[in-house]
Amino acid sequence: MESTGSVGEAPGGPRVLVVGGGIAGLGAAQRLCGHSAFPHLRVLEATARAGGRIRSERCFGGVVEVGAHWIHGPSRGNPVFQLAAEYGLLGEKELSQENQLVETGGHVGLPSVSYASSGASVSLQLVAEMATLFYGLIDQTREFLHAAETPVPSVGEYLKKEIGQHVAGWTEDEETRKLKLAVLNSFFNLECCVSGTHSMDLVALAPFGEYTVLPGLDCTFSKGYQGLTNCMMAALPEDTVVFEKPVKTIHWNGSFQEAAFPGETFPVSVECEDGDRFPAHHVIVTVPLGFLREHLDTFFDPPLPAEKAEAIRKIGFGTNNKIFLEFEEPFWEPDCQLIQLVWEDTSPLEDAAPELQDAWFRKLIGFVVLPAFASVHVLCGFIAGLESEFMETLSDEEVLLCLTQVLRRVTGNPRLPAPKSVLRSRWHSAPYTRGSYSYVAVGSTGGDLDLLAQPLPADGAGAQLFTPELRGAVASFPTHWWMRVSRLPTRWWMRLQILFAGEATHRTFYSTTHGALLSGWREADRLLSLWAPQVQQPRPRL
Repeated sequence: MESTGSVGEAPGGPRVLVVGGGIAGLGAAQRLCGHSAFPHLRVLEATARAGGRIRSERCFGGVVEVGAHWIHGPSRGNPVFQLAAEYGLLGEKELSQENQLVETGGHVGLPSVSYASSGASVSLQLVAEMATLFYGLIDQTREFLHAAETPVPSVGEYLKKEIGQHVAGWTEDEETRKLKLAVLNSFFNLECCVSGTHSMDLVALAPFGEYTVLPGLDCTFSKGYQGLTNCMMAALPEDTVVFEKPVKTIHWNGSFQEAAFPGETFPVSVECEDGDRFPAHHVIVTVPLGFLREHLDTFFDPPLPAEKAEAIRKIGFGTNNKIFLEFEEPFWEPDCQLIQLVWEDTSPLEDAAPELQDAWFRKLIGFVVLPAFASVHVLCGFIAGLESEFMETLSDEEVLLCLTQVLRRVTGNPRLPAPKSVLRSRWHSAPYTRGSYSYVAVGSTGGDLDLLAQPLPADGAGAQLFTPELRGAVASFPTHWWMRVSRLPTRWWMRLQILFAGEATHRTFYSTTHGALLSGWREADRLLSLWAPQVQQPRPRL
């Protein structure tokens, strides 16, 4: 029920809601729950589980990652790595100094074997030569970060322009030149998976170098990534997270009353799909950008400011899916870690666009060999873009049949046993996700991620609003100082009604779990600076 009363006091401390129980939301909740200034905090999670895009499933006799796979850059500067280490979730190798000091440049390692569509194996020397060329050019794209202008708008266009110049100098026979281009096309597909995009032509060149790569050889959780979010959940007070509670609309910048809180008024009221309403002084929104974009017209009332809504529309958000195949016996060598697929009639310099139903599988980069679970052997394929989204529309049987034919073709073995079973992610179809992760698209900049991260109302933020006079007033309050918060000007109380976290709000670590975690901590700290300025915030030990 809406009221005309003024928002003037918070008798038991501020009521804070976190929308979304992924690592950003859990990180914010865990940080706030550690302080007595926030006794009333709830996390509203739309699904039946916490973790968001971190999703580990028991399958094939072990654990597979349907969502986030690696800790990217596992070293002292990575809060996910640090937290995982504190919880005892990593092994000796992952924790070793040697592992932490590896500089990958953000590039994926070379394949153990490369299969061509003709059934022949591609020379690993040729693959390494093309990898050196491709990743050298990727590194060059990062140099345009501070340039006054760029030669072309996108990373893809720049790569193709430079590759075209290299091709002009190749002296090999036509067949070898075509094979080189096909291998390069495979690297383009791989980079689409890394960036979470359909095409590198959609990724903006100028801000591409803003993404920061941390040192460390990417590592996994032997017992599942979700072990991390489970530990974070366990650290929260009981019943903090409310499951299967999707939010319909966040009503903000108002003055709301709820029967359960007589005499109190709130600037925000969160309406759920089932009709329940939760009043709040502050709401931290951590939903994925894909969901936010799809529900932009109805998720906020009043609507978001035009510039924030425009940033949400401009930032890229694509799909990267996994396809797990279980085999009775491995057809690959014991030391094989990565299988590359190369389609010999493809080239990054040609814009071939066959029908998705006929060629979706050509976007598959190949397979990562997962550690064997007892006598079970599993390959994990990666596929990005529109082809990945089309794959979601197929049945398991159709995917299994198609990939059986692909593997028989590339290995040159028409009798290769079919996989026993298949499991795959469907991140684009997931109603509360609608994709995988963000990238800075052509037409957007890193400033759009910063704009998305700005709290509402837009005319103030956190510690900047807490003047020395107000800090002094709060510092002089007794233990339950929030009981007397009505002494402060009403205007400051209306700040920070809606805060935004999630990987798409981190300018340099977008698309990563550590970017998501840091964004949750950032917004928690913003509230702590407002409500508990006398408390020195513990910083992560990085």
